[in-house]
Amino acid sequence: MAPRATVDVEFSVRVTEPGAAAISVAAAHADTEELAVSWHGESELVEFEHGTRAEVFEFPAGEHRVTYHAERVLAEPEPEPVTRADAAVFTRPSRYCPSDRIAGLVPPELFSLESTKKKVDTIVRNVHERLSYVVGSGRPTDDAIDTLLAGEGVCRDFAHVCITLCRFLDIPARYVGVYAPGLSPMDFHAVFEAGVDGHWYVFDATHLAPRRTMLRISTGRDAADTSFLATLGCELDFLGSTVFATTDAALPVDDGTELVVLG
Repeated sequence: MAPRATVDVEFSVRVTEPGAAAISVAAAHADTEELAVSWHGESELVEFEHGTRAEVFEFPAGEHRVTYHAERVLAEPEPEPVTRADAAVFTRPSRYCPSDRIAGLVPPELFSLESTKKKVDTIVRNVHERLSYVVGSGRPTDDAIDTLLAGEGVCRDFAHVCITLCRFLDIPARYVGVYAPGLSPMDFHAVFEAGVDGHWYVFDATHLAPRRTMLRISTGRDAADTSFLATLGCELDFLGSTVFATTDAALPVDDGTELVVLG
């Protein structure tokens, strides 16, 4: 029997100016799921490409709690093809991935490699060795160059650097928010997908959780496209969150070298 993943999320906000906000915490292809808000508001579902979904609510003033529960069987799907549109979008520079300004920071060894797989593997290894994972490090405004110069970051920063290096080499790369059973400390997690031999595969330079048990939440050019909470006119203070993602089976071993498809 295939292993099953369970996700539970809770976060609280204090709304000081009522208005709309989008919540994007839904696990892709969930078998069962429930999103609940403490003020019993109605929502509008907004769907984007590549499996991202958002629920847009009208937030009243006051303190509110949001909870989400989902379960899904973990079965690896067929790899998704990299379309012409994907190649056009995901090789361009973006807000946190300035691939047009990173030339002086590109590892020289990348230029002598021929296969795309070897290039991506080398990028992942180089970023893992070059950056220190430090909880709480980095600023929300840091892009990949800021992270490389600082020498440290969190998962979003590792993903941004890898994406930027891939795009510099004309390899399509995109940012993915995921739930990651086995992650410690547990939280939302960020990885990236790269186009290898015409299909999308997931990579993670942090090596903090096995890729085969990850569940996709959102996909975009970088973190600017994948926030789990985005204001659309309201003003609010974020009061904190808890995230739990588990499986009912032993976590698989992940040496980082296999091509893994993210569901």
